[in-house]
Amino acid sequence: MNKTELVDLIADKADISKSSAARALEAAIAGITDALRAGDQVSLVGFGTFAVKQRAERQGRNPKTGELLNIAASRSPGFKPGKALRDALN
Repeated sequence: MNKTELVDLIADKADISKSSAARALEAAIAGITDALRAGDQVSLVGFGTFAVKQRAERQGRNPKTGELLNIAASRSPGFKPGKALRDALN
């Protein structure tokens, strides 16, 4: 499912226009992104939790030359599914 299909689904399920559904989806994505950027986590009960994970600096290897290189520390988004979502899938 891509973003357009998700907007169509939201519009159908919520009985709203596609433009309203698109704005609602954009607002939700922006809110989650802003919270993660600030270092907060976003918990949607029954669905899951979005959180920022810290990745430490580490050694890597260039696969072409075999040369060692340092991979900088970074932050990456993570998602942990909630019980209701896991149960729905199994």
